[in-house]
Amino acid sequence: MERNTSRPAFAALLPYVGAMAAIVIASNILVQHPFTPFGLGELLTWGAFTYPFAFLANDLANRRLGMSAARMVVAAGFLLAVILSIWLATPRIAIASGTAFAVAQILDLLIFDRMRMMTWWKAPLVSSIIASAIDTALFFRLAFAPSFGGIDRWFGMEDGSLGFPVVMFGYEMPLWVSLAIGDFLVKVLIGFVALLPYAGLLRLTAKTPAANEGRL
Repeated sequence: MERNTSRPAFAALLPYVGAMAAIVIASNILVQHPFTPFGLGELLTWGAFTYPFAFLANDLANRRLGMSAARMVVAAGFLLAVILSIWLATPRIAIASGTAFAVAQILDLLIFDRMRMMTWWKAPLVSSIIASAIDTALFFRLAFAPSFGGIDRWFGMEDGSLGFPVVMFGYEMPLWVSLAIGDFLVKVLIGFVALLPYAGLLRLTAKTPAANEGRL
């Protein structure tokens, strides 16, 4: 079916922009707090459980309103999230988040757009997993690797790097690498889980012209 290429009304974008900004801001705050239950404080942060839903918001906007709308959602969500994250988190976290967000979300858009006519679950699952890998690598290196500790010092803040060694799966590695691995594994898991709300929201918003793209 021919995709929807008309310019969406601003009101139609608001729910997606709001969801995107809320998810990223919450994740930027939660990523600063280790997930301590079950002794996983050196493997996970709370942000790993919230950020994957940014891809859900992006993919829903892409599916329902088209590629141009999804780009606007990414751009607006990016600006709101980075500006507010500087205030609610730290400048270094905001820079890392903004860089990783922009690259990963654009990649997610491109992969989703190439796969959008396949069975409904393939595009959101594949695009979110690949984009999550890039997002995790960029974010944790910029936010917590000692090589980027100068960002904190430039803003007159204490170095927030997490370069001290921990043992994971029998191997010694920097804490930020351990957290990145745990973060990515959770993102993959949530990528599968998020297919359920994705399918439900897809049906709820099925009145838009793009509703028949894919097979659901």
